[in-house]
Amino acid sequence: MTASHLLSWLLCFALLATAFGAPATTRAWLDRDKIEQGETVTLNIETDALTATPDYAPLAADFDLSGHSSRRGMALGNGGGRRSLFAVALRPRRDGVLTVPSLRVGKDSTAPLSLLVAPAVRRAPAGAGEDVFIESGPDHDQPYVQQSVGWVVRLYAAVPIVTGTLDQPAPQRAAFQRVGDDAQYSRTVAGRHYQVIERRFLLVPERSGDLQVPAATFQGRSAAGFFDDMFGGRGASLQARAAPRTLTVRPIPDDAPQPWLPLHDLQLRYRANPSDLRRGLAATLTIEAVADGATASQMPELELPPIEGVQVFPERPQVDETFVDGRPRVKWTRSFSLVPDRAGETRLSGVKLDWWDVEAGQARSATLPPLAWTVTAGIDRGAPSPAPAVTDLPADADTPATDPLAVSTVSDGGSRYWAL
Repeated sequence: MTASHLLSWLLCFALLATAFGAPATTRAWLDRDKIEQGETVTLNIETDALTATPDYAPLAADFDLSGHSSRRGMALGNGGGRRSLFAVALRPRRDGVLTVPSLRVGKDSTAPLSLLVAPAVRRAPAGAGEDVFIESGPDHDQPYVQQSVGWVVRLYAAVPIVTGTLDQPAPQRAAFQRVGDDAQYSRTVAGRHYQVIERRFLLVPERSGDLQVPAATFQGRSAAGFFDDMFGGRGASLQARAAPRTLTVRPIPDDAPQPWLPLHDLQLRYRANPSDLRRGLAATLTIEAVADGATASQMPELELPPIEGVQVFPERPQVDETFVDGRPRVKWTRSFSLVPDRAGETRLSGVKLDWWDVEAGQARSATLPPLAWTVTAGIDRGAPSPAPAVTDLPADADTPATDPLAVSTVSDGGSRYWAL
């Protein structure tokens, strides 16, 4: 399976998937945001400028390009319309945090993207050197009951594949479902160049004890060679099988906080904080939670404690679910409208979420510091109503350790603050 064949397949799938979304002007995305040195990542660009093509020249500084491909498709929803989708395989020339720069597409430009390139891991998976082999496994070998475990299956193929089936049977005594679309890239292993299909699953154990995960399997055929074509052959049969795995599932600890929230990490921050409040006028407070190792369905509601003299109206949360480092991650952002009904001093006591650290095996609390405001009297109705000033922090803003927007993680009575 060549890089161009993989990109063509990916483009066809992406056009069908995006046909039901809202019409876009021009946008770009990567099929993965973290790779190892020596691998490729696919850059996709979608546009409704049908006569324009991307200018890939700015990529040459940090990437080698291959496997260019393009497709056009008709959008089926939101009024229809045609779109073009371009894809190109990028091989980073160095490791580190790289930026895929903004690219011109006709009169439009794509937004820059961030890519983390880790140093190559010098290990050869079982089966390396064969024409095809499978690597599969969890992000955590000893999970807790109801912990979200990322399960990744990778099919390596050193020969072109024209047809085949990759199957990962579900284990018993656990919820098991496929997550997202397949990622496709290339990697050199044991001196051979492989095309890799990476498929992700979410596994949630239901009981403690040993959990048997069946072996992933592949059945397929390679492309026909010269003698196959001459004598009517269909190419060689290909088979691969990963080793079955056994996970040791731990019970929920007796001292675990409730609701039970097993995670690798949890971070809270104020994303927007009104600098002042005025009686009868609404101001917005926004909180962001990033949970490493959870899905949106596992997250408790972000709520504010009562604020004396202030009515609180929560808005619908914004949820962004991704798959990072082989496991799920969710960013949960929620805004609250604060409407004071009297002038004077008021205070938010802070926000706290209890969780269980699955790596350290102990309870932790993610907390936000308290906030205080002086509510001023409302302005005359005949005068224009300026919106309250808001401190709005970008996701990568640096916050001094003494700033009230800092985040605190508390464990066993201690506390520490760090900048985000």
